[in-house]
Amino acid sequence: MTKNLSHLLRRAALVGTALVALSVAAVAPHRAEAEPRRGGTATYAYISGPGTLDPHVASSMVELEVIHHLFETLVAMDEKYNTRPSLASNATASPDAKTFTFTLRKGVKFHNGKEMTSADVLASFERYKKVSPNASVLADVESLEAPDPYTFVVKLKSPNAVFIDVLKSPVYPFAILPADQKDKAGREIDIIGTGPFTLGEWVKDSHLVIKRFDNYVADESMPGPDGLAGRKTAYLDQVRYNFVPEANARVAALQSGGADVINDIPVALAKRFEGRSDLTTLRIFPYCMQVYVVNTQQGATRNPLVRQAILATVNAEEIIGAMNAVAKPSHSLVYASSPYYQGDAMKPYYDQKNPKKAKELLKQAGYNGEKITLQTNSNYPNMKDAILVLSELMKEAGMNVSVDVVDWTTNASNMQRGTGTWNVSTTSFCSNPLLGPQQWRVMFYTFPQVKDDAVLDAAYAKFYSSLDLSKRVAAWADIEKRVIEQAYMIKIADTGAMRAFNNKKIENFTPYYLVRFWNVSAK
Repeated sequence: MTKNLSHLLRRAALVGTALVALSVAAVAPHRAEAEPRRGGTATYAYISGPGTLDPHVASSMVELEVIHHLFETLVAMDEKYNTRPSLASNATASPDAKTFTFTLRKGVKFHNGKEMTSADVLASFERYKKVSPNASVLADVESLEAPDPYTFVVKLKSPNAVFIDVLKSPVYPFAILPADQKDKAGREIDIIGTGPFTLGEWVKDSHLVIKRFDNYVADESMPGPDGLAGRKTAYLDQVRYNFVPEANARVAALQSGGADVINDIPVALAKRFEGRSDLTTLRIFPYCMQVYVVNTQQGATRNPLVRQAILATVNAEEIIGAMNAVAKPSHSLVYASSPYYQGDAMKPYYDQKNPKKAKELLKQAGYNGEKITLQTNSNYPNMKDAILVLSELMKEAGMNVSVDVVDWTTNASNMQRGTGTWNVSTTSFCSNPLLGPQQWRVMFYTFPQVKDDAVLDAAYAKFYSSLDLSKRVAAWADIEKRVIEQAYMIKIADTGAMRAFNNKKIENFTPYYLVRFWNVSAK
């Protein structure tokens, strides 16, 4: 079975192997013996319209769920979040983890009919370096080369033991675009990818349609789909995403037949499906982590003592109880199954329920009643409720708090860009705790707007340059402590997701981190 490249790099470092490779040898889930029917439409009641479909600048789930149907990457994560080839048939790394060579699949077509070559890959990486909020992961690139149409080479200035694992990221994905998109600004590309679906109609604040790409070239080296990798087949003619912000309305749409699939179901509302044999409920766990994001560049929360005071007020039990979501208390920023899990090391910072400590920290900070704005959104009730509870906890500690409720697109954009006048917000990070430190990096810096943190910078430099796993684990310990101790992010809980679909109308809809419509068919 193909192994995660970071594992192979560790092995190479131990035995002195000249080259390690990532290639297809895994057995993906088998397709059903009877070929599913082609045709039909699946209607998905979706919580919000995407803010953008430009993959290089997208991090919100409502964007990514559409994007991964339209665009693909050199490597992708499988069902268990390991690295698998996608547009690349093979990836090799030099033993010093400084040179990475990708062999591309031949004959892959863009939605405009042109064949994808290394020129497109090169142009896509060059654009990514210019426009993506995640561009820092390419800061150490010495050169990007396309020696022939089906070979792409990345050379780094210093070792990066997890470079290929970084490239599988589903957030700010390293999607391959046609070369003529190279100079397009962020959010201004033509929506042309290599995925199994193409963009159809997109009416802002109403709906979006994706259509089957009949010239899609699947990865034939695998028998079926595997996470975001593997052999994907589009059976449906189209998928219609209806933007339905209210959870009650989404549930009602599924009950009445107005939707075939819905997502983000509050626990209490899922009870409405009891006794309905035609409706199947799916519970996805582990899935995400709910955190508060604290803006380090805005007003009172520029002061780390004020941020730490907010951290001290948190009562996880009260917040989780109000969220009405699948959630479990947890102090770690990775799951216990991760090699980077530190046991109870972060426990002292979690769920402190200590307004007295918060008041002492505010006094040390010289806090004098400056307004602290908590921003949330009207689309995700669990996020709104988490902010409302925090507001009351902060008021008990003597903070002057106001709550600003906006739509999710605005809320997410403000966190990503540092725009707006907010001090604290909340969101879920999903692939980050599942994939580990390399996936967390851009979020740790971008969402809290962290600037000039030498401790965090040094810890991440150590993490990337260490071929020895034990040294990377030690570096992560420093990273996690710094993020939590400085209250850049405040952990609330591990969270799951609840979805439901009409099993009389569609089949092969399976649970995963992202909602996927390839290999789904209409009955």
